[in-house]
Amino acid sequence: MSFSHSLFLVLVFAVVVAITWVAIRQLVPSTVQRRVDALADGPTQASAQGVFDGLPKVLARLLQPLARASLPQQAWEKTPLRVRFYNAGLRGVAAPVVYFGAKTLLTFALPVLLMVVLWFSGAKLTTTPLLVSLLLLAGIGYYLPNAALAHMISRRQRELFEAFPDALDLMRVCVESGLGMDAAIDRVGREMALESPALSEEFHLVSLELRAGASRADALRSLALRVALEDIDALTSMLVQADRFGTSVSESLRVHSGSLRNKRRLIAEEAAAKLPVKLLVPLIFCVFPALLTVLLGPAVISVYRILIPRLAGQ
Repeated sequence: MSFSHSLFLVLVFAVVVAITWVAIRQLVPSTVQRRVDALADGPTQASAQGVFDGLPKVLARLLQPLARASLPQQAWEKTPLRVRFYNAGLRGVAAPVVYFGAKTLLTFALPVLLMVVLWFSGAKLTTTPLLVSLLLLAGIGYYLPNAALAHMISRRQRELFEAFPDALDLMRVCVESGLGMDAAIDRVGREMALESPALSEEFHLVSLELRAGASRADALRSLALRVALEDIDALTSMLVQADRFGTSVSESLRVHSGSLRNKRRLIAEEAAAKLPVKLLVPLIFCVFPALLTVLLGPAVISVYRILIPRLAGQ
């Protein structure tokens, strides 16, 4: 191996190491930066973050020029999409930038990817199918972040709905043991951190609003707006009315948690009742053909080998 060839390999190795080091420094923040972000975001936010907690900031910085093409003309605070971001648990400043930047990037990237694939594969399409394919891919790329956001909202709402009856039982126990409503909300928010981080985060925000001086009714209405669940909206109305008219809060929590448990049980029974119908199509098209082949295959082979030649001979 010559000296020039060895020098070239060393230079390539050095360039690869430098690029990898820069990428790691940009994508993975240092330990000190993670601790500072954890202190700035609070305990509930810090528990949900991992090693790549600096990744959304990097994506926001990269997608900032692309996000301007999809940002709404009106103020971001007045758009209904901001409430949907709250429903999905996205409260960071980088979330809208990544969302709108992904819309712009995917709108142009998917058609370009199709053109590259057609170029390298050598396939040729006429003008009309090519234009239809490009427009279809552009539409899919534009609405794909919407589908991802809807999926995040649905998953978060399901987690909140499943954990809410247990939180109400804990809140009732706290109220019956002598704690006030504000202290009970703060206590339940800390206790639910292991079972449901999303619900713990919502209760923590309610507790912060109460500490900041907001009324209990306004804090509970903000909770219902962020969660966007009918059951939590009903709970908010019930607690506001109980606080206004002086009725028993513990009894109201007991009745509401029982109704939520019954609703959760009915949803599980409904899903179980739909299971045979959902299994019918795989049984017909996947299981039954294989079963019939195994059972009737030897008989068909025997008829073909023995009976058909004899009938042909007669």
